[in-house]
Amino acid sequence: MWRELAPLGRNEDSGGYRRYAWTAADTDCRAWFRAQAEARGLAVETDRNGNQWAWLGDPLAAGAVVTGSHLDSVPDGGAFDGPLGVVSSFAALDELRRRGAEFVRPLAITNFGDEEGARFGLACVGSRLAAGQLTVEAAHRLRDADGITLPQAMEAAGHDPGALGPDPERLARIGAFVELHVEQGRALDLTGDPVGIASAIWPHGRWRFDFRGEANHAGTTRLADRRDPMLTYAETVLAARREAELAGAVATFGKVAVEPNGVNAIPSLVRGWLDSRAADRDTLDTVVAGIEQAAREHAARTGVDLDVVRESFTPEIAFGHALRDEIGALLKGSADRDTGHDIPVLGTGAGHDAGILSASVPTAMLFVRNPTGISHSPAEHADEDDCAAGVTALADVLEGLACR
Repeated sequence: MWRELAPLGRNEDSGGYRRYAWTAADTDCRAWFRAQAEARGLAVETDRNGNQWAWLGDPLAAGAVVTGSHLDSVPDGGAFDGPLGVVSSFAALDELRRRGAEFVRPLAITNFGDEEGARFGLACVGSRLAAGQLTVEAAHRLRDADGITLPQAMEAAGHDPGALGPDPERLARIGAFVELHVEQGRALDLTGDPVGIASAIWPHGRWRFDFRGEANHAGTTRLADRRDPMLTYAETVLAARREAELAGAVATFGKVAVEPNGVNAIPSLVRGWLDSRAADRDTLDTVVAGIEQAAREHAARTGVDLDVVRESFTPEIAFGHALRDEIGALLKGSADRDTGHDIPVLGTGAGHDAGILSASVPTAMLFVRNPTGISHSPAEHADEDDCAAGVTALADVLEGLACR
């Protein structure tokens, strides 16, 4: 499975993936998902919001156990973020069939659409729509860098955007959702464990900073006469690092757009996107407020206008203790019965579909060790033995939740 999926959407120059929502690469990934499901005799459907579901058992029955992740990527992303969870779900089903497990609940494997938000700037669009956390009106307003709206992109890919909307009946039939994901950090590498359980997702958000100055000639305009928004943007980037370090949080300006974007022109507009995350809401608010204050102070000194818009925000999400504890007991009893070793429980600063769905269904996550901690990069990696351990752990969990 991994070899078949690996070439899809891969950029030859960077070695990373560009599997953006509702593009040709996304279509190829969706076709791969359908082929894997049909090869296993699963019934495949695409819901009203473009999420794929592969069913074993009655999809209309209550108490279904669902697993899966996503196949889309960030720009030049790695191979494991998202796809590891989908591949491992199919592999876990294969393992359960090898064991002769008898299912007493429906099982579904999912591929949630547009989890990364690389094209339209909002993460977890498919799961947000299903959970009612993104309105249809707001979804219709989403545009990519070329001005193409989400409905236009979906229609071009053969999906009806008129069907978008909440899916409470479907979510109400889910008894548990378990998402396996490569760890996006080094906590497991430091403890020496191949697999861990998620405790919570840090609160996080995205803010757009618009710095407006005055376009002018780069060679003839005196420094004293310039209203250069790039300077204020640069000071704000440095302020983000300072504020994050002081608070024990993280803050990153990872995307920037410049107008008129000429080598010999002073910019009229610099637009930067801030991503910030912290262990709690108060800390996050303090960090972002400190960054904005620094930006406004520098803007006032240099004659630059500043607008700050919060484009998205996700509060802290603590995964339910009941399901988390049940999964911990299942893994301890199956994999470490002799040692009595507890499976590590760790928080994460990364957002996931599991976090979005946690408000509607019992949800949990498993992490597979990442020896370098690198993610959202072509260098992202997990060892084959650890991936196999993740499949075994997921199979143990699904067997405990869905089988006799």
